[in-house]
Amino acid sequence: MFLNYIKDFSVKKRLKNSLQNVKTVLTVNSIKTIGLLIDESYFSEINLFRNELILSGILESNIEVLVYRDRLKKNKSVSQATFSANDLNWNGTISNRAVNEFVNKQFDLLISYYDVEKAVLLVVTHNSKAHFKVGFAAINKKFNDLMINTNAENYKVFTHELFRYLKILKKI
Repeated sequence: MFLNYIKDFSVKKRLKNSLQNVKTVLTVNSIKTIGLLIDESYFSEINLFRNELILSGILESNIEVLVYRDRLKKNKSVSQATFSANDLNWNGTISNRAVNEFVNKQFDLLISYYDVEKAVLLVVTHNSKAHFKVGFAAINKKFNDLMINTNAENYKVFTHELFRYLKILKKI
């Protein structure tokens, strides 16, 4: 337990130091593909959230979901790619192949759907090759291009605000 806390602290410190040299480049492309990074310990309505995105005009085939779980159960079947804090090593790199594939895809939009800072989630958000990143205002503002001020339980409000701002930014 104590070692996990130290590992979290160490990785967060490395991330914050690396964020000082980040230069954001906003593109004017429209949003077609979405990567959805969800912390399942605070939000479990993944399919309802995905359906909300589909109702907003995104094709189901263009939405890819990556789920973080505090503990992975070996007997539980999953429909989405999942990972846990055990996949993060002390250097801040992730050993899970599915997570590395997700990070290297060039999504038009990455939705970081978590409102509690966990080192492994911050690493995935930071390393993602997505062109435009959206998350909650509770997370450090340097990780996302657009922050929405709500909590994780209000996925309908989040989706409504997200698409409202994407229309203003002429991304959809």
